[in-house]
Amino acid sequence: MRAMQLPELGQPLRAVNRPQPVAGPGQVLIRVSCCGVCRTDLHIVDGELPWPGHPVVPGHEIVGRIDSVGTGVEKFRAGDRVGVPWLGWTCGTCHWCRSGRENLCETARFTGYHIGGGYAEYAVADARFVFALPPAMADEQAAPLLCAGLIGYRALRFAGEAHRIGLYGFGAAAHIIAQVARHQGREVFAFTRPGDRQAQAFAMQLGARWAGPSDAAAPEPLDAALIFAPVGALVPAALQAIAPAGIVVCAGIHMSDIPSFPYAALWKERRIVSVANLTRSDGDEFMELAARVPIATHTVAFELEAANEALAMLRQGRLTGAAVLHSGAGQA
Repeated sequence: MRAMQLPELGQPLRAVNRPQPVAGPGQVLIRVSCCGVCRTDLHIVDGELPWPGHPVVPGHEIVGRIDSVGTGVEKFRAGDRVGVPWLGWTCGTCHWCRSGRENLCETARFTGYHIGGGYAEYAVADARFVFALPPAMADEQAAPLLCAGLIGYRALRFAGEAHRIGLYGFGAAAHIIAQVARHQGREVFAFTRPGDRQAQAFAMQLGARWAGPSDAAAPEPLDAALIFAPVGALVPAALQAIAPAGIVVCAGIHMSDIPSFPYAALWKERRIVSVANLTRSDGDEFMELAARVPIATHTVAFELEAANEALAMLRQGRLTGAAVLHSGAGQA
């Protein structure tokens, strides 16, 4: 099969031919239709996450159809359209798994990092961590739901009943969760890269009450701020923007160092929390919600071999919405 592989740190992805994988017990083999390009892929390629010790086929926003199922799989059958997220395997027996917090499993394995990902024509996945997708959504539009949407949804849940929500970094995750927040009757305030008027206009089109640069003051106190950009300096800025008892949710797997800030910015029961990965419960809830809203994702299509170009555009902040790679192997 064709795949885009990261052979080692410091190198671009390379187009390679790899043996087609085989579904083992409890697994499914998926013909990949398309795969979203996520900022976590960029963190892997740029060496901001620890090197796993082997060449990596990135990609954890996988959409495709099941080609075959391994022994013991009863939930799916060949031909089913499915999605595969970042969390690809957990032990199921540790304290975190048994308490409903499998996203914190110490031995978890992740798609497109420890497990071969979706920048390829085929991928194998643990059937426990595979989701049915909203049937009305086309493959390309469904792909960003598998991480940008899921992590955004978990971040929004951390915001509780917050009504005025600030979104810092208006990319793949924010443009999805802005639609969910508006559907729930919340007010959205979008903070973009300074000078990015295109992203600001896009946010307003999606129902934001206000959109402006990340270095601007919020027009009124926020109840919560969700940070999707991996920029530590946004944390003190978001603290200054939220009202007492507000919360700042850091939604990325990697972030640059947070600069020091005066204790007064945290005073009055303001909180800072991080979001780690996702749970299968998050996935089931969000896929049902995505169909009900319904969410309309904005995507930019690339061929599989153009993965480096897609990553470069993401790195440079030149994407509106989400990049999606098409392998052509399993398109509906």
